[in-house]
Amino acid sequence: MRKINFAPKKDRKILIGVIGGSEVAEKTAKLAEEVGRRIAEKGYILVCGGMSGVMEFVCKGAKSADGLTIGILPGKDKSEGNPYIDIPIVTAMSHARNAIIVRTADVLIAIGGKYGTLSEIALAKVINKQVIGLGSWNIPGVIKVKTVEEAIEEVEKEVRKLE
Repeated sequence: MRKINFAPKKDRKILIGVIGGSEVAEKTAKLAEEVGRRIAEKGYILVCGGMSGVMEFVCKGAKSADGLTIGILPGKDKSEGNPYIDIPIVTAMSHARNAIIVRTADVLIAIGGKYGTLSEIALAKVINKQVIGLGSWNIPGVIKVKTVEEAIEEVEKEVRKLE
């Protein structure tokens, strides 16, 4: 039997999931871009749905700070992802891919969003993953924040719990 060596927890790569709508207003786009930049600056890996809207702007922000981005794509072709995705993961699962995004992320930030985002929040809460809401759904169990700085502070609190 082959023994598998796992990296110590302190060397563990932290994946921050960002969820949100595929269509966004300019204000939300700017928030998403700033969140992505801050995630990358902290050395975290970004995981999202890989398409347009919040997903594209958060990836754009992460890439501006040399971050690594993973897109869990809904379709059958990796070229469907936004241009800022480093690692496209093709699922051919449409919205069912939301479960993969939630399971993959260590912590999630919801920015804006409609029912797809709500489904991701619900999935996260069912498995006890923390969700931070920035201009998103105001529901019990989601940490509501008003600024990007507050969102990143909450992410760091959750990451410390993982270590």
